[in-house]
Amino acid sequence: MGQSKPFSATALIVEDDVLQREMLSLLLEESGYQVIQCESAEAAERVLEKNAGALCLMLTDVQLAGHMNGVELAHVAKNRNPKLDVVVTSGRPLSQQLPDGAKFWAKPWAPLDVLREAELAQLS
Repeated sequence: MGQSKPFSATALIVEDDVLQREMLSLLLEESGYQVIQCESAEAAERVLEKNAGALCLMLTDVQLAGHMNGVELAHVAKNRNPKLDVVVTSGRPLSQQLPDGAKFWAKPWAPLDVLREAELAQLS
């Protein structure tokens, strides 16, 4: 009999700033996550179409490359997977309402916030 693989949580990082995206990915990978990276909401939407049920966590900036913003993406994500832990982050106050259950983090946030959220997402 083969050994079963341990459960590996998957996170979706949506950020158009390469350094921010890489830092978030590294933090989550160090926490045992598999990470999918996107720079636009449109690319993330394609990931959600195929993999929404397999995701535990999505972190997105509000301002992204492309036409859709992170708040709009949060609504798409929650519609596809209502249990998905969604965090939207920005350096500015939000001008749109988040979907129920999504969280807002004002920038700058601390790496420890990401690690805590990663742990919470795996528990839910």
